[in-house]
Amino acid sequence: MPILRLAYTTQFLIALLAIFELWSQVGGQSHLDLMPWYLKLGLAGGVAFATVRATVSAVSDERPWNVRTLRWLVVLLILLTLCGLSSYYYHLYGEEQEDEDQSANSSLSVNTPLPPVTASMRRPAPVKYPR
Repeated sequence: MPILRLAYTTQFLIALLAIFELWSQVGGQSHLDLMPWYLKLGLAGGVAFATVRATVSAVSDERPWNVRTLRWLVVLLILLTLCGLSSYYYHLYGEEQEDEDQSANSSLSVNTPLPPVTASMRRPAPVKYPR
């Protein structure tokens, strides 16, 4: 039994790494960067936990596709949907602040005229040397 616990722990850690990689590729790393850490950790940890629990349910019964396995797969799909919805929320509302900052900076540009050229600023005439 201890070797099985080690296998489940390893599966949890691999699932945690996989969900962060999948989430950054599918949802976009920029949207993932805008989310608070506790939201990312909670959803990713829930997905990894649901993956391990589905595996435990499949291994513990004679038939791998039983009611408990399907129940954990439904929980897994719900958590993955929440991951997608949170990425979509930060896609819609998270980047508005950056766009406003950029538009505010571009509207501050002022077209100032150059000072007039005076006689002292002109280039002196070239000197001609006799041949």
